[in-house]
This record gives sequence, C-alpha cells and structure tokens, in this order.
Amino acid sequence: MVEQNPELSDEIIAARIQQGNTDALGLLIDRYEIKLKRYGMRFLVYDDDIEDAVQEIFIKSYQNIQSFDANRKFSSWIYRIAHNEFINHIRRHARDPLPFLDFEVDTLIPHPFSNDTPESDLEKKETRELMDRALKKLSPKYREILLLFYYEELSYEEIAEILRIPKTTVGVRLSRAKKELKKYL
Repeated sequence: MVEQNPELSDEIIAARIQQGNTDALGLLIDRYEIKLKRYGMRFLVYDDDIEDAVQEIFIKSYQNIQSFDANRKFSSWIYRIAHNEFINHIRRHARDPLPFLDFEVDTLIPHPFSNDTPESDLEKKETRELMDRALKKLSPKYREILLLFYYEELSYEEIAEILRIPKTTVGVRLSRAKKELKKYL
C-alpha cells in the first residue's frame, strides 16, 4: 500500500513502481489523468476517444516504466508518451481533426474578470472568439507550443523533451508563434 503523501515526487512514485509496487500507479493516475485529458482535448474531438487514449497512455506508461530514468522529470516522460499516443490516434482515425479551436483564451491572455456582469461575459466571449479565430490560422506546431507553454505551463526543457526538439528551437517556435498570433489579434 502506498501512502497518499502529496509530497512524494512523481519520480519517487515511478521508482516505486519500477521496484514492483503496483499500488503506486494509482497515485500517478490520480495526478495525471485530468491533465492528460485536458491535453488530449487539444488533439481529439470525441470524449470517448480522449478517454481511450488516456487509458492507453497509462497502460503504455506502466508497460514501459522500466525505461523511465529517475534522473529526469516524470512529467516530460509521460507527456511524450501522451503526445505520441494522441498523434497515433489521429492517424488511426483520420475523421478527427486537430481541435485546437476550443483553446481557453484565459491561458494566453490571463486577465481575470472579477465581476461577472453581462458586459464582462460578453467581453470574455468576444475575446475567446477572437482567440479561436487567431489560433485557427496558426500552424499546428505553433498552436501546440502555445498550448504546452501557456496552458500546461511546461518549461522550455520539458517542451523540448516532449516534442523531441532542441531547447533553443522551443524558444524560437514560441517567439514565432506569439508573433504570428499577434498578427491575428
């Protein structure tokens, strides 16, 4: 049995799973299920597909846990598996577009709407619509980098690991993505 200690790092929990403690897997599922579903919503359209893909991510993570290097960040490792699974799912189900269109604008333009008046609701809706239109015009590589950096709040290093690109490329793509996005806002 694994204690429900929120101070246990993901890496320590993964090491316990590597040592045969299968109960520890539940802790990682608790920590990552919602995050991975949210990430999957940017790739897949249907809730059932997202559920299936996330379940497959956890299965693959468990099957490949011995390949995880505890000196690296677990989040980067599992997001890489997720990225690959979502892309593979898209390839297998060509009917599904890349739905970056419901991207939450508040993640890119974080301005709290303190009072929910009809005017602020309208402003929020208009801003979301503007952001959706702008994001539609970006290439998927720019949409994804914005998603990972702003929405998932990952570091350049983590994004580089997930996308398997150099850290400097992350910075360049993010800069270009912001410039492109500004053109449409």
